[in-house]
Amino acid sequence: MPEAILKVKDVVKTFGGLRAINGVSFELFEGEVLGLIGPNGAGKTTIFNVISGYYAPTEGSIHYKGRDISGVPPYKLATVGIGRTFQVVRPFPGLSALDNVIIAGLCRYPKRRAAEKHAWSVLEFTGLADQAFKSAASLTLGGRKRLEISKALALEPNLLLLDEVVAGLNPAEADKTVELIMKIKARGISILIVEHIMRVIMNISDRVVVLNFGQQIALGKPADVAEDPMVIQAYLGEEAA
Repeated sequence: MPEAILKVKDVVKTFGGLRAINGVSFELFEGEVLGLIGPNGAGKTTIFNVISGYYAPTEGSIHYKGRDISGVPPYKLATVGIGRTFQVVRPFPGLSALDNVIIAGLCRYPKRRAAEKHAWSVLEFTGLADQAFKSAASLTLGGRKRLEISKALALEPNLLLLDEVVAGLNPAEADKTVELIMKIKARGISILIVEHIMRVIMNISDRVVVLNFGQQIALGKPADVAEDPMVIQAYLGEEAA
């Protein structure tokens, strides 16, 4: 059995009197793709923000490679092997795709020449090398989402958190992005992914966690989760209707 690279244990996150996350626990194993699903407002982005250090958990803990990282800020997590994309892409719009990735890579390669060489290798891998000198603002949505992944990969992560990198894409771009995710997995990088497109999440995930109203209601293989009555009622039911 592979080791757990990430352990989320009994995590609670409150905002005032609201429990956005209530006692969520799961593990992500090395080399695994773990899908995180649930209806709008289920707490998916909140748990992402707790794992990636934007919020400290109110209760519970987050462990990465055996180290307690609860509340450790994102800029520190970026240096230990955790990369993250955002649901709303956030490039430096006036800079080229290459410069966007160079800036991210400076975290690992402080010298410009080394960071640029590294950025080129990342862009080759993500299929953006032919658009390296285009401004980030001029890329298609699919291109900007791949640039977001490229920036995260420039950190040379062992753990990659992907927040809706397929949502909003046309079928061709969605297929290219799914192909890229599988290439990342083939490199041995562990992936936690939030995605609303069910055919994507069910096809690429080894296991799936389901949240509803901040509660964890299911965890298991995609086929098993898809048949869980609580999941069907909370989330899949609207797709099946």
